[in-house]
Amino acid sequence: MSHPPGPSQLVSDRPGRVTGDTVVLEVRVVRGSGGGPDKTILNTPRFLASTRYRTLCAYMHPPGDPGLEHLRAKALDWNAPLISIPDRGPLDWRVVIELAKVCRQERVAIWHGHDYKSNLLGLLLNRHYPMRLVTTVHGWVQQTSRTPLYYELDRRSLRYYDRVICVSEDLRERCLARGVIEQKCVLIENAIDVDYFSRTTGREEARRRLGLSPSRLIVGAVGRLSPEKGFDILIGAAHRLVTSGVDLEVLIVGEGSDEPRLRALIESFGLTDRVQLLGFRNDPRALYEAFDALALSSLREGLPNVLLEAMAMGVPVIATRIAGIPRLIRDGEDGLLVEAGSVDEMAAKLGRLLGDPPLRDRLRLSARRTIESRYSFASRMIKIRDLYDELTGLGNEGREQ
Repeated sequence: MSHPPGPSQLVSDRPGRVTGDTVVLEVRVVRGSGGGPDKTILNTPRFLASTRYRTLCAYMHPPGDPGLEHLRAKALDWNAPLISIPDRGPLDWRVVIELAKVCRQERVAIWHGHDYKSNLLGLLLNRHYPMRLVTTVHGWVQQTSRTPLYYELDRRSLRYYDRVICVSEDLRERCLARGVIEQKCVLIENAIDVDYFSRTTGREEARRRLGLSPSRLIVGAVGRLSPEKGFDILIGAAHRLVTSGVDLEVLIVGEGSDEPRLRALIESFGLTDRVQLLGFRNDPRALYEAFDALALSSLREGLPNVLLEAMAMGVPVIATRIAGIPRLIRDGEDGLLVEAGSVDEMAAKLGRLLGDPPLRDRLRLSARRTIESRYSFASRMIKIRDLYDELTGLGNEGREQ
């Protein structure tokens, strides 16, 4: 009988993994089943496996958080060595001790943070265990009573990092405004595995397998159920379209604190048979194949992975015109853009998209080409490898072909 791993224990360190000469430790705080950044983190080890870099993924999480099991399953699927670090809060110094132990035992050469806490801990540990410090800025989006303090601490720590990777140009501009030296601040946008996110089943068959209506128009949405994702905007738009006679169903994939409010809104609109909150899904690909369109109604974002995934799967997308999204989507060419917070525009453009099958076909084909040419994860990891080479002084002579 297997037992749950203890603190700092590798939970997906499979026999036969590639061992590089230089160890990179990816570090992140997580609650629940994670989000878009975790797809980047857990994909990294296998995409760097043929290089001299060996990547470990350290997650600080509340003890007993059931969501970590979803990340463990994904780590096993993607052959990502995952290190569990129980975290009982801001004053839990055992987190520092455990991470210091990992750095010493694994001889970590590059610390790669992904949020305010991992960035602060990297600075602290670097005083006693010298490493090159790298961080990825995914965007300051989720808001709680403590986030203004946390984000301010994060922004203050960025200027001391050797490299600051930003996933969108607006985030890079904000980092530069906060004092990060331009030579240290680089734009490397999010990307996905285009082979993994590739359609294998037709729309009708996908719906049959999922027990969905073969005739009703289905709009999907994926993300954390929190206010900044703007799902209330999408629900409001769906209400207007259904009221006007559109045979529409909305499927929202995700979990989060905003679920009770969204359920109450759905009931108040009389949409309980038209809008479903499906909860967390570890692998949404089968749902993507069933969608007629995907809507992203966020008020704040960086460069959301869900758009990259849907576009790669050949799903026509409609999204808010914020952050890095207009750089990804050319309005009318490989998707549609709407103003953030506008129920009117979301309803109008979503109605246009659903009522025009040739438009959907054109957008889906163009979207797939955009992802293949500009947002391939393999191409992104070449940029990451080159950045690591520059920091470690390896250059071309340190690369394995």
